[in-house]
Amino acid sequence: MQSHRDLDVWKVSMELAREVYAVANQMPKQEEFRLTGQMLRAAVSIAANIAEGHARATRKDYAHFVSIAKGSAAELETLLLLARDAALLPPEAVAGVLDKTERVAKMLARLYARLKEPQPN
Repeated sequence: MQSHRDLDVWKVSMELAREVYAVANQMPKQEEFRLTGQMLRAAVSIAANIAEGHARATRKDYAHFVSIAKGSAAELETLLLLARDAALLPPEAVAGVLDKTERVAKMLARLYARLKEPQPN
């Protein structure tokens, strides 16, 4: 693998970020600098941390950034649930994005586990 752009988890996380941008456009204007901004930052952080980690020199560094991406996925899930439960977004607008967030989180968990496996000397 030459680039982070070759990773399926990066590709799906980029799709997720685009979907979050689309859903964020449905948020009330007064949330622009509150919940909406935080949702967008969390979504972008996932793909950005995958890319940054992949560019690092060691597996340990890569795993660290994948761990941060996992945290951002959990944050995004929480923010989407809050937006739905607070009636800031309709449930049908959030459902698909939540599904993709869960998919990315599972992919990140698998990548993290692989990166933490002992390597032969």
